[in-house]
Amino acid sequence: MFGDTRHVLTGSADNSCRLWDCETGKQLALVKTSSAVRTCGFDFGGNIIMFSTDKQMGYQCFVSFFDLRDPSQIENNEPYMKIPCSDSKITSAVWGPLGEFIIAGHENGELNQFSAKSGEQLSNIKEHTKQINDIQTSRDMTMFITASKDNTAKLFDCTSLEHLKTFRTERPVNSAALSPIFDHEAMDVTTTSTRIGKFEARFFHLAFEEEFGRVKGHFGPINSVAFHPDGKSYSSGGEDGYVRIHYFDPQYFEFEFEA
Repeated sequence: MFGDTRHVLTGSADNSCRLWDCETGKQLALVKTSSAVRTCGFDFGGNIIMFSTDKQMGYQCFVSFFDLRDPSQIENNEPYMKIPCSDSKITSAVWGPLGEFIIAGHENGELNQFSAKSGEQLSNIKEHTKQINDIQTSRDMTMFITASKDNTAKLFDCTSLEHLKTFRTERPVNSAALSPIFDHEAMDVTTTSTRIGKFEARFFHLAFEEEFGRVKGHFGPINSVAFHPDGKSYSSGGEDGYVRIHYFDPQYFEFEFEA
């Protein structure tokens, strides 16, 4: 969803990326693809969209960029730029600060920066040993958090891709998010397990990398977590078919971590 909450962009395994009006639910644009759309998003100004497609059915993984100010790009299904990713498919991607580049996480655990103007690969690192499931940025876009099948979530600098922190669990991490109000305090980590009652969101101190809380509730694996912009609640979506909205107790805001 774009920052003004008027439009939302969705990508699907039905081989399409669609732009919607949030208020009316009307479809504003449709881009058909050759394979499933894995990830999508708006740039800083809301004028440019990007999405990645899966490597499947003999088709290569691509990242496509469309400028919404040029209707012919959508009408003719011709992006102004298309970046091939032949080595390892993209499993998650977000825009970097000011829309100058995107940050892409791959099936093999790599992270890349791609220029949104030239398509050039600006940086490449590999801090994860397995697939990156999710990438989410901080509110000020200076940092981002990754969630991986290697049982960790990691914090990085958006511009330099410097690895800053590691948050370890005993199971694969499906999604991770950063609190918008406690820059030093909270992070959501969701883990999966075959044992009943182990589908929970876990909270870690951002600076000390130590867990300080867990929230249960889902009866199936949690696939996505997100903080409310005011930082007073968060939502989680699970394979049990529910989206749960959790409001933090007053103690959460009074909590002080003792190092």
